[in-house]
Amino acid sequence: MITMTDKATEKAKALFEEKGVAGQAGLRVFVVGGGCSGYQYGMALAREFDDEDLIVEYAGIKLVVDPDSAPLLDGAEIDYVDDLMKAGFTIYNP
Repeated sequence: MITMTDKATEKAKALFEEKGVAGQAGLRVFVVGGGCSGYQYGMALAREFDDEDLIVEYAGIKLVVDPDSAPLLDGAEIDYVDDLMKAGFTIYNP
């Protein structure tokens, strides 16, 4: 369903360690909106999971996706970009 690059995986693990939630939390990935500019993707630290959430473990990182976002994220890849324009997680969706 969703994959992560090595760089994104390393950054997520470092973030969880920094926050003191390694092994307990996940990375919630979601889709919002629609409208003129299309869908927007978001990510947040997930300390709690809903019963309906789809939880995919990728390289030791729990990716948490709500049931409404899941079909829209099928085949997506999470990367971590660090260049002059921005630094942060990015979602590439085919």
